[in-house]
Order: sequence, then C-alpha cells, then structure tokens
Amino acid sequence: MSLEQHYTAIIGQLGEDTSREGLIDTPKRAAKAMQYLCRGYQQTLDEIVNGALFSSDNSEMVLVKNIELYSLCEHHLLPFIGKAHVAYIPNGKVLGLSKVARIVDMYARRLQIQENLSRQIAEAVQQVTGALGVAVVIEAQHMCMMMRGVEKQNSSMVTSVMLGEFRESAATRSEFLSLIG
Repeated sequence: MSLEQHYTAIIGQLGEDTSREGLIDTPKRAAKAMQYLCRGYQQTLDEIVNGALFSSDNSEMVLVKNIELYSLCEHHLLPFIGKAHVAYIPNGKVLGLSKVARIVDMYARRLQIQENLSRQIAEAVQQVTGALGVAVVIEAQHMCMMMRGVEKQNSSMVTSVMLGEFRESAATRSEFLSLIG
C-alpha cells in the first residue's frame, strides 16, 4: 500500500468522506508533504558536507546560531519548531558555514525527539571536523504539547549536548552560553 493510500484510509477512519471535493487530492498532497518533511532519511553526512572542509589555523570557537529547525515528534508525528545553536573548536579544519545548517536540517528532517536530535548534530559535527569540542543547544516548541495533552501554549524545551572542550572546560562552556544569550 502506498503512502497516498494510507492517507486515504486514515482520512476515512477519521469519519471524513474521502470523495469530498476538498479532500480528493489531500492524500496525494499529504504523502508528498510527509516525504518532504522526512527527507533527512534520504541524505547522508558525506553528501551534505560534500568536501566543504577547509584547512585552518583558527583554534577559536566557531559558532553558528539561530539555525531554524522543523522536525516531527516521533511519538505523535506532530511538528516541533525551534532553533539550534552549534559551536565547535577547530582542530586544523573548519566546515563550510552552510554545512552546519545542512547537518541540522538533515537530522531534523527525520522522526525525532529533541534530546536525540541535539546529540546527533553534535556527534556529526565532531565526526566531520575532528573538533576539539562541540556544543549544541536547541530550543523548540512542541505541537504535541501545545495542541493536545496538557495544551501549554507558551512552553518550550531546551536541550544541550557538550562534547570535548565544552564539557571539560567551564570557561569554554560559559563563553558559548553567553554568546547564544
């Protein structure tokens, strides 16, 4: 059964008339949307980075902040939306700027929980750059908490992962946290 056929069945199970004018193409559109929202499964770290790793003598923190992210909660298939802040301390190599955002996007565009997403991003940046340390903080709002269940509209979740120097050095960690505000 195709994704489109599954959506037809789901809409019917909800009690809707799947032949109603407004719903005729909905299963096709929903299937296409879901494939787009989960396109991270079709990507690999090597494809994303695409060789954009450059030699550098810089040993100071590199920070890319306020990277928008859109993901789907693996428990309810509802969106969570937020921003990621990613920093690393180079060890002879720096990553092309857009690649950090692309790494965030690749992992966000999978069924996720925010805690795992933070770790996957940090470990990917570490793996690609061989950095002395990596830090990732994600702040997001979860529709599964806002639209259903406890219905808390103003809640957000913050997760962080600190690797290497960011874990070992309070000063490095503090500098990162103060830079992201």
